[in-house]
Amino acid sequence: MSRDVAWAAQVALTQEIIAQAFNIPVGELRAATRRKARVALARQIAMYLVHVAFGLNLSEVGLHFGRDRTTAAHACRQMEDRRDDQDFDMLLDRLERAVRAMPVTERMQ
Repeated sequence: MSRDVAWAAQVALTQEIIAQAFNIPVGELRAATRRKARVALARQIAMYLVHVAFGLNLSEVGLHFGRDRTTAAHACRQMEDRRDDQDFDMLLDRLERAVRAMPVTERMQ
């Protein structure tokens, strides 16, 4: 399995976790159009977690979500700013633990 394919699988699993947490179809996270605020928030969280949990650069994150690097950067800044809210920070911590607990293929280590 190539490194790119392995990362794509990890990103897809992350998208599934976030979609389930927000009770939205995973396709909504990948949709090219703007959606409801709840979907936008879920997408921003997923982009942020992919960046911090797996260390993908912002261009790679954007690519996996059908967005450009500036959109991924905006999502990450938004999430960092919202971490000042204790409840939101706890939500991100729980989701990050779930994402980091996913199995990682040997090629990705």
